[in-house]
Amino acid sequence: MSLFSSIAFPKTWIIIPGMKLANYELIQPLFLAPMEDITDLPFRLVCKRLGCDVTVTEFTAAEALIRNIPRAVKKITICEEERPVGIQLFGSRPDALKEAAAFAQTLAPDFIDINCGCWVKNHVARTEGAGLLKDLPLFEKLVKATVSGTKLPVTVKTRLGWDQNSIVIMDVAKMVEQAGAKMLTVHCRTRSQAHRGLADWSWLERIKKAISIPLIGNGDINSPQDVKAMLETGCDGVMIGRGAVANPWIFQQAKHYLTTGQFLPEPSVEEKIKLCIEHLAHSCREKSCRNPVMTFRKHYVGYLKGLPGISKLRHDLMTMETFEAVRDRLHQFMIEKTKTMH
Repeated sequence: MSLFSSIAFPKTWIIIPGMKLANYELIQPLFLAPMEDITDLPFRLVCKRLGCDVTVTEFTAAEALIRNIPRAVKKITICEEERPVGIQLFGSRPDALKEAAAFAQTLAPDFIDINCGCWVKNHVARTEGAGLLKDLPLFEKLVKATVSGTKLPVTVKTRLGWDQNSIVIMDVAKMVEQAGAKMLTVHCRTRSQAHRGLADWSWLERIKKAISIPLIGNGDINSPQDVKAMLETGCDGVMIGRGAVANPWIFQQAKHYLTTGQFLPEPSVEEKIKLCIEHLAHSCREKSCRNPVMTFRKHYVGYLKGLPGISKLRHDLMTMETFEAVRDRLHQFMIEKTKTMH
């Protein structure tokens, strides 16, 4: 039985011609950004349930996959409920990316994505992720090698450039299209910014005019208004990262706002607590680490944000190490708040 087997998942929009990805026609799709140690299968399914159109796995090292390392293979495990779904790979060796793409294809994702934007020091030092922005010839070889290793569509996620003095995104955009990529996602910051400062969305309009493949915008999407504003730059879709961790409901809220111009009411205390418990339960079943309850702690902010009197609850949860303890404390909080509100 799959995760969330009792849940009715929303169908991806396939109504009128729009952006094509694999076998899907997508109308202004909302993507969940791949985030290391965050966008595992349980969280991807939560976001899918809450209106996300397209999911992508955590980034996985090509070198680890071709060696069949269990943890790497587990990271790219997908399921039918989250389609369309992509597997994201990273690396610096064309042959490894080619072989890893072929391996990933056996798991039947809808597309293969290449991470060319991770800013973390140890990755860029090995000319991986955003490190490729300083070596465009290698960047191009990696895209071509990945394309040659699979029959699936290959997509690319990258940044504007290494720093403000080396914005290369216009050259990169044209290059990845010519190399065979079928979609480009741009996080509108440079590598040197990491997550600091503001994302510069002004580049999206220029990039869109320079390429014919779909363009997905990413960076500083924290509200339905942000989604609308980014789409108005002309990009074909929006990828949401940290904004979804802080508020998993952002996908359905944004869709409602785009359709009606109105804001959805905040989820109730009961809705938030029940989904938090359900998510944690699935994480405990899926995780291979020693204590999944501890690794889940980063998700509390998204489920508890805006609830009254949560400081004591948050303190208690951060000290708990078993699912049963967390579940019982959350149930207690839900009952207390529901009685107070009625």
